[in-house]
Amino acid sequence: MGTYVKLYTGTSILTNRLAFLLNEAGIATITKNHDESARLAGFGTFQNSSELLVQDHDLQEAYKITENFKKEILK
Repeated sequence: MGTYVKLYTGTSILTNRLAFLLNEAGIATITKNHDESARLAGFGTFQNSSELLVQDHDLQEAYKITENFKKEILK
């Protein structure tokens, strides 16, 4: 099992969409949603505080998918 590394930080909507694309490609992901954690604890938080992590051995393929995703959302 590899070490997880941060691939992407953004809103929870975009992070969840990218996680879906990566999972379709067979890449396991972990999403850390700091917005939800802060809400449950009664604190505020900044926007774009969801992180998407992938295993280090999947990083190269995940990076390609992420770059295509970024191009898609900027259209």
